[in-house]
This record gives sequence, structure tokens and C-alpha cells, in this order.
Amino acid sequence: MPPLSGFSDNPLITHSDLTEAVYSLLTPLKKYQSPNGARIHLPISTATHFDETAAQLEGFARPLWAIGALLASKPPDEEIDPRLEGWIKGLAVGCDPSPDNEEYWGDVQDMDQRMVEVEILAYALLAAPTAFLGGEGSQDPSDIKRRGDITRYLQSVNGKVFPQTNWLWFRVMANLALVKSCGVPYEELKESMDADLKVLDSFYVGGGWASDGHWDEKGRQMDYYSGSFAIQFSQLCYVRYARDLDPQRVVVFEQRAREFSVEFWRYFDTDGASIPFGRSLTYRFAMGGFWAAVTMAEVDLPSPLTHGVVKGLLLRHLRHWTSKPDIFYADGTLNIGFCYPNMYMSEDYNSPQSPYWCMKTFCMMALPPSHDFWKIEEEQLLNSSGKDGLEVALLERPRHILVDSGNHHFLLSSGQYCGWPLKATEAKYAKFAYSSTFGFSVPTGLLIQQMAPDSTLALSEDDGETWKVRWKSEETTISSVDFLSKGLSEKIPVLVSRWKPSRASSLDVETTLIPPTKGWPDWHVRVHRISGFSRGVVAVEGGFAIYGRKKRDGLALLPLGWEGEANSGPISVEGVSESSASALIVSSAGASGVRNLALSSSGSEVKVNGEVLKPDANTNLMGSRTLIPTLRVEVNLEKEQGKLSATFITAVFAVGGGKLEAKEVQRKWENVPRVRRARGSDCHGIGDYILI
Repeated sequence: MPPLSGFSDNPLITHSDLTEAVYSLLTPLKKYQSPNGARIHLPISTATHFDETAAQLEGFARPLWAIGALLASKPPDEEIDPRLEGWIKGLAVGCDPSPDNEEYWGDVQDMDQRMVEVEILAYALLAAPTAFLGGEGSQDPSDIKRRGDITRYLQSVNGKVFPQTNWLWFRVMANLALVKSCGVPYEELKESMDADLKVLDSFYVGGGWASDGHWDEKGRQMDYYSGSFAIQFSQLCYVRYARDLDPQRVVVFEQRAREFSVEFWRYFDTDGASIPFGRSLTYRFAMGGFWAAVTMAEVDLPSPLTHGVVKGLLLRHLRHWTSKPDIFYADGTLNIGFCYPNMYMSEDYNSPQSPYWCMKTFCMMALPPSHDFWKIEEEQLLNSSGKDGLEVALLERPRHILVDSGNHHFLLSSGQYCGWPLKATEAKYAKFAYSSTFGFSVPTGLLIQQMAPDSTLALSEDDGETWKVRWKSEETTISSVDFLSKGLSEKIPVLVSRWKPSRASSLDVETTLIPPTKGWPDWHVRVHRISGFSRGVVAVEGGFAIYGRKKRDGLALLPLGWEGEANSGPISVEGVSESSASALIVSSAGASGVRNLALSSSGSEVKVNGEVLKPDANTNLMGSRTLIPTLRVEVNLEKEQGKLSATFITAVFAVGGGKLEAKEVQRKWENVPRVRRARGSDCHGIGDYILI
């Protein structure tokens, strides 16, 4: 797709730069705006589970995250840019229930998508009340009417049935706008606000983290909705606009933001890319919304998160997306997808207008150009690894281990899952690893190529006819193993999960995820123990999916030969390699491989082979044509009856493109982790090793 002028070529440094970026995103929408501005309908015919009017309300409302902020940065009496007039008029028109108004959004019902968009309307009213409601105390008939219609529409969310999730914030913000901007007495709404905030507080688990709904057998989700997409973001909007109304709760939310920030920064690499994980990833740079909201709310964060560091995290993230022209259609509107158009990874609530949730990452535009934020210099995190070494951090609440080796930035995950019907739910929450470089893949069907089993273990009990991967972990614990080097021992955090391929399966699986160690900073290790009353099982263990074509001509990669070309430079060697115990892919995107370290079984015949799997096109979020390095393990009982029991240990290798010269990639690939399974085994003279 062509780049978007004003966004893709924008340095994103000054308030003026970001203003230009906002208008470059808004302008393509205007041609699809209804005559009175209240609806936007992009010329794409895909549908959602909710009604078309609500989908077109999305198109109108979501840009208001940025529009409200732009208006807030200017004096209330300053003339409004004519490019925004459609939204100024449209908000009033959309709330007008007059029988002859064809652009009315419709009454809010129970469990209604309109509830989501009402929060954005509320934000716009809080940020720029004069622009949308008229001057305070205005007796102009048109101002009186729009104020009445808007007030009635926001009040209509009260008394309705809401999902017991982050959605409750939408009603809190609507009521806050009614009090602060529409003149409704706080006493009339306080009981409702307190009730919703009490439920939202029950999602809080500590350390700044909240789950999206209760953390129980119905679902265990701590994804970007815990931070940038919803909960932390809404809390910070509340901080900005409710300081005088609810000062005690504001103090609590400020502290939660501080605690959350000291872990959340680890999801962003030094170039600004964030690790895709969870649902709604078509919201793209909304993943950086937490940093925008912290800035907007003017909350000071703990060291090392200075104002300059926060500015760097925010603006580098936005710049990362300016380098992704395929997120736009030819008309300049955003498409559904991640790095390119992709309906496989979408949700059934993603309308063509949904991606504009990303506009919330411009909320810091509410700070005027004269604010100190626009004057300070951006800073890198001083303790991010860069070239200085490996960083591994256990985040207990989300059950993640964050890793930055300087060559690859990713996380290991165990224990999260979404319990309600969500497309590709196993891929979005239950894979073993997620990467800011390689992303992850989603399935297109039931065959192993369609499953696209990167960073997971696919199991078949019918000789490859059907496959199952980890979804709901029955139990997840945090433990440790020992890394021994030169006579010294270091505890390494690990995630242990116990899971079944399906309820009907007799198999039980225990998976231990071991992050990289100083001896092998570009490898992580997985230990799988499989047992059960099954005649046999076929397992496919996948590494990271990676772009699988030649850089020069886009043709298929050939067998890898390290000496085939001048062996210097970051992309001087490309190709694939398969052996009985390994598979490796090297391309312009980097290197991705897997090796079998150990394989044992009791009473079973076991076979293993390395294979480079070619999954369906468009399964990976980052690249549309990928390959996956895999190990195929076959375990068959030697006797007619008995219990199957097998353990296999896999080392997973990954290096991002442009990080290392080919010779160094080869050296690291050939320096294989050593794992010992019992303290009593003979480890004399073997050098560094991991003891499990």
C-alpha cells in the first residue's frame, strides 16, 4: 500500500508534527462522513456481530480521542479548524432522537456496542466542552437543544446491563462528563459511579495490574486492555478530569499507574515496537496509549521513567508505525489487520471503522505547544539491554517473562486464556512466546499448515488428522531452575503450566518455559512431559515464524550454506536447514530455529525430525509469507496396553534481522544450550549448563 503523506513521512517530534499526523489520519475519513457528520462508513462490506449503525458510530467517535485533545490544547474561544466541523456538528446530530433525523445513533440497549463509543463522546466533552456544547450558560436555542440531547444520550447508559469487564469504565466516564461538562449534579450520579468503580476495583490484582474482568475459570486476561486499551487509560483520564471531584481515588489511580509503568515499559523494544499479545491488535498504536495518558494526566513516574524516557517510549512507538505503509488502504484509511490487511486475526467486533481506536494515543496532544513536554529531549531507557547484555524480568501478575537480549525482544507466557468465544483465542493468549520482531501466527484451518504452530506445541492423537494446542492451563506456577557457570549458580525464573489438549483427551502435559541465560542469550528452552493412556501421539513443536523468502527476488529460500556467499553482513546468507534434530531458517528478517536437546520415553518408540513448515499465507501478524522451524516427534506405545510417557526438551533460537553478521549468527546457532535433568548426574567438565 502507498505510504500516507503527513504520517508515514512525519518525524513526530513537535506538537506541530503530531498535529499534522492527526489531520493526515482524519482527512481520508471525511469523504465517507454522512451529510451532517454523525456517521462514517468506509466502503468495506465486512460485518460485525452488532448492528451497522453502531459500526458507523465507531467511525465517527473513535477519531474524537485525537480531536478532543487537539481542541483542548487551544483556547476555548479560538476559531475551530474547519476540518473538524463535521465532528462538532455530528456529535449533536447523532444524539438527536427527532423522528426525521436519519443520523441518530439509536437508543442504547443492554450489552450494546454504543456503550463503548459513549466513553469517547464523554472524553470529547471533558476535553473541549465549549466546542461541543456551546459556551457555558449559553441561551442560544441551538446550544440549549444540543446540550439537552447530548445529556440525555449520555444519561441513557445508566440502568443498562453492562459486561462485567473494562466496559464499566465507559459508564463511569459518561457520568463524569455529565457532571463536569453537562451540569448534572454529582449527587445524582455518585451512587452509580461508586458501584461501577467498586466492581472495577475487584479486578485489581496488585502491582498496578488489573485483569479484564475477574481472574477465574471463565477467563484469565491481562493484555493491553489492562493498560493502554482500557483500564489504565481510563483511570488516567479519570485522574485528569476528576481531581477536584474524587481526590482520594485519583491518588490511588496515580499510584497504580506508577506501579504498572515500571513493568509495562518492558513490552516495548528500543526501536519502539511493542510485543503483540492478546485480542484487538488491529488497534495497533493504541498499544502505546498508556504513555500518552500518563503524559496527558501529568503523572510523575518512578525512576528510571523520567519525562524524557516516557516521551521517547511514546514517540518511538508512533514512529515505528510510520514505517508500516501496509496498514493503510490506497485511499488512506486504516485497514483491519496488524502490519498488513488481515481478517484472520480480526475479532467479530471489528468493523471497518474499529482500527481508529488507535487515535487514543494522541490524547497527550491536549498539552499545548508551550508545555514542557514538547521541550524536553527524548531519552532511551538507561537500563534497557541494547548492546550491554541480556535482561530477563519475571512479571508475576500477567504470568509473563520479558526478555531482551539486544538481538531479540520477546516474552514467555503461561496461564492466560480467554474463556468466551474469540477467534484464534489459543493463538492470542496461550502460545509459549510472543515477539516484537516476529509477532505470532493465527490459524486458518485444522491442518497443521493451517494451524501455523509457531511458538506452541501441536498434538495429534489420530496420526495427524486433527491437532490441538494449549488453550486453558489447568494450573500455572512460577518456579526456578539453576544456571551453573564457572562453579557459580544463578536462579532463573521459569513458568510451569499443566494442560490437556482437550477435555476428551487422556493426555496430560506439563510444560516448563526457561528464558535465555547469560551462557545462551539467544535461546530459550522448553521442557514437555506428556503422559496418558493413548496408543500414540504426534507432536509438532514450533519456533518463531519468520519471513521465508529471498530478499532480492522474493523467491523461495534454498538450502542453507553458510559458506555459499561472502559470509559477512547481516543478510549475506539466506536459506533453510533441516536435520534429524533441528530446523533453521535464515532470511532478511533474521534467524529462527529449533533443536532437540533430549528425548526420553518409558515403554514407547520415539522418533524426532526437524522440518521447516510452510504455513498458509497471511497467518502471521508481521509477515504475509512465513516459514516455521519445527520438530516433529512421534511417540508410539511398544505394547498393546500401557501408559504413554515421554519427555522432550527443545531449545528455541531467534535473532532479529540486521542485528548480527552471518558468521556470528552461525556461531550462536552452533553454541547449543546444555541441560542436565538431575543434580546427581555427572556434569564434570561440561562447562556452563542449566539444571532442571
